[in-house]
Amino acid sequence: MDNAGYVALSRQVGLAKDMRIIANNIANMSSDGFRRESAVFTEIVDNLGVAGGSLSQTASRVRTTDFSLGGLRSTGGEFDFAIEGEGFFRIETAEGEALTRNGSFARSADGELVTASGRRVLGAGGVPLFFPADATAINVGADGIISADGQPVGQLEIVTVEDLSDLRRREDGLFETDQPSIPAIEASLRHGFVERSNVDPVREMTRMIEVQRAYEMGQSFLETEDERIRQAVRIMGAGS
Repeated sequence: MDNAGYVALSRQVGLAKDMRIIANNIANMSSDGFRRESAVFTEIVDNLGVAGGSLSQTASRVRTTDFSLGGLRSTGGEFDFAIEGEGFFRIETAEGEALTRNGSFARSADGELVTASGRRVLGAGGVPLFFPADATAINVGADGIISADGQPVGQLEIVTVEDLSDLRRREDGLFETDQPSIPAIEASLRHGFVERSNVDPVREMTRMIEVQRAYEMGQSFLETEDERIRQAVRIMGAGS
């Protein structure tokens, strides 16, 4: 394969990665608290070792997350919460503390507030939140103060980090970071609501069509280039 083929192939690899990201965004359009991703393409210039010679190729090695807010959906759920403004819920995992925007929680058999996958939700001070088994009325204020049957039982804290670009995506809509969590002072809670995904289906479908067409064009070029090389080999072979 000559230089033109390598350039086209690098572009195809990047487009294939972009397509997988777009497909994942579309698959999570209905996932509460999901944040869309996008790929960042960079240029890699190789020195060919000849005067004025260089080769420019494409690479897609960085994925960025769109942290813009999604719309709120009313559920009336006793353990459903949505964050208004920037911030995250703190979740306990086996690998350490993680963050999420998905506030669709439940009460475990032990009375703890947990995620759909059974991970404990952490309150102020990093302690799990516990609800008495016989509690009949759960109320949560905009400041996160939780009361059960009129008695305070804890605070559902909203936190953030200094640099959102440092957050690393995990499974189940979770994020992890090496930065310390800080209170999200300007954020507030809505009880009985959850936040929708911030994926715009029209935008993602349009982007998918664009990437698919670009990939097909690149594939056509590779096939043409392959035939050109084969033809050159046949002519050189016949001449010898």
